Amino acid sequence: MKLYDRQGTPNAARIRIVLAAKGLEDQIEIVPVDLVNAEQKQDWFLKMNPVGKTPVLLLDDGLALSESAAITEYLDTLDGNPVLTGHTPREKALIQMMHRRVEILLLDPVDDYFHYGTNGLGEKLRPWRMPDWDAREKQAWGERRGAQAVANLPYFEEVLGQRPFLAGDGFSLADISLFAGIAFASAVGLPIAPELTALAAWRARVDLLPAVRNRTGQTF
Repeated sequence: MKLYDRQGTPNAARIRIVLAAKGLEDQIEIVPVDLVNAEQKQDWFLKMNPVGKTPVLLLDDGLALSESAAITEYLDTLDGNPVLTGHTPREKALIQMMHRRVEILLLDPVDDYFHYGTNGLGEKLRPWRMPDWDAREKQAWGERRGAQAVANLPYFEEVLGQRPFLAGDGFSLADISLFAGIAFASAVGLPIAPELTALAAWRARVDLLPAVRNRTGQTF
């Protein structure tokens, strides 16, 4: 199998944690994608993922899987013993629900802030970032989305004040996404309020997990 990603990005971190948790690093060939030069928008990449985003997992039979949740589901269940995506219908549903909430409430708005409220990945990506908007419109949208991300953090504080992990007692896909989202928010300068103590304690616990601490590709 081949994994097309750019190490150090939030989405790459999500899959690298899965690979470490499942002990699959030596079974995957990593193919770096030059995001700064918009390699993910080139025809060869778009044939694998028409959305034009990393990561993409290319299976040995030629199937190209995109979307972090789908890739995680595949890798987690390869050995018949899922540890990140749940066993029972209830566990699976709760994990997927919380994972999607992380994307909607945190990852997506932080991504918008990064690409519109800052210089993002640079000039080469601008043709794919609302080219009909002027600089003021882009800046306003980015700042609005960044503020939304910050305003949504207390929701996760509330959840983590009631249970050790987002979907219950065990570390899961939902926690991986939240960990990547919080790291992304911090990296782009969005504030994580110090009074969110349950969130901070959760983050410290997750940071000590072997799959998180020992994952590959932690620098961009």
